[in-house]
Amino acid sequence: MAYTCSECGSSTPKWMGKCPKCQSWGTLEENAGPGVSVKTQATFSGKRATPVTQVDATTASATSTGVSELDRVLGGGLVPGAVILLAGEPGVGKSTLLLDVSAKAAKMGRRVLYVTGEESQGQVRLRAERTGALSDNLLLANETDLAAVLGLIEVEDPELLIVDSVQTLASDRVEGVPGGVTQVREVASAVIRAAKARNLPTVLVGHITKDGTVAGPRLLEHLVDVVCSFEGDKHTRLRMLRAIKNRFGPTDEVGCFAMTEEGITSESDPSGLFLSRSQTNAPGTCLTVTLDGKRPLVIEVQALTMEAAGGNPRRTVSGMDFNRVAMLIAVASKSMNLARSDVFVSTVGGAKIQEPAADLAVALALASAAVDKPQYSRLVAIGELSLSGEIRRVPNVGQRLAEAARMGIDTAVVASGSLADVTLPKGIRVKEVSNLAQAIELTLKR
Repeated sequence: MAYTCSECGSSTPKWMGKCPKCQSWGTLEENAGPGVSVKTQATFSGKRATPVTQVDATTASATSTGVSELDRVLGGGLVPGAVILLAGEPGVGKSTLLLDVSAKAAKMGRRVLYVTGEESQGQVRLRAERTGALSDNLLLANETDLAAVLGLIEVEDPELLIVDSVQTLASDRVEGVPGGVTQVREVASAVIRAAKARNLPTVLVGHITKDGTVAGPRLLEHLVDVVCSFEGDKHTRLRMLRAIKNRFGPTDEVGCFAMTEEGITSESDPSGLFLSRSQTNAPGTCLTVTLDGKRPLVIEVQALTMEAAGGNPRRTVSGMDFNRVAMLIAVASKSMNLARSDVFVSTVGGAKIQEPAADLAVALALASAAVDKPQYSRLVAIGELSLSGEIRRVPNVGQRLAEAARMGIDTAVVASGSLADVTLPKGIRVKEVSNLAQAIELTLKR
């Protein structure tokens, strides 16, 4: 007698709650052993393989969802039979986004079945009234039984299926509580089979764990065609949609949305969300251009320095990696005295900076705050900073400068050698610097 993990396939002679190899909970299943195993026999169903030249490619063509930013991430829209897993934290706006998608599809004449296991039909109706998503083609069903949902698919024959969420559905044919590994695996497999058999585009809502991964078995991400992550701070209106896995398009596209009282709207030009609305040019600010996927974003970095009240100076960071900023403070301390100062660094509008191209902007913002002298308001800094103070080149400088010029910025500071094979956009002057000291002298001199 042995027990096999359904996630990684490892075996153990006794049952345990957690697999000792992949650390997954509740995945060890009893294996009858080699003595009673039955090998799969070859059979012929009568269906021959089709030459690739005879396959109809139009069956995999995408149809627009009516939401431009969602189409950007999906690679053009919804593909017939595609199953999409939308994951995100509670309250980030997953249901609001999918209700908007359902309403637009319904207004285009498509029959939409919206299955909710977390809310009542009345709650969904109130949200639909608030967001203007009322339509006779939008069918609501409050159901948590998998068999009943599959029956609704057969009876209603929808053209788009929304399941909110996959963790709330359960089948009485398998053991386990709703949301458990066994139930999620059965629910996902059954819904995917129905979607593939009927060429029905389907969106499954999934919850995430504390570490940011999709709750349930890892098999769930392998079964679906697209895995999207919906991110955003509840205290800001910005929401970001990213494709972690996409069989029909790229995985480096990012969709930007704004959460408002009337619902959720696409932000085709999100750079303005990350700029200060203040008309005064205050010290300690600097602009940079980061790439989130393929999308350039102009982001304002703010810094504040003040004399520490106690013996240990504070370091507070928002919107950036703390360790990265601590390193930049150490490098900048060679040109200014920050060792005994409290330092606060933040981005505007809840932006998240994850690439080193913003290093130079952070360092210049720190320098501006330290000497209490403002930078030129329409200046953007792009470059990576090394521990020696050298400014290194970053990729896609031409694309970054084009976005800066589009936002009305007329001056840029980049690393030396960044302009090779780069066509400068009109209306912008670019200055090349090799180290941080040179950049500080150039930008703060009056």
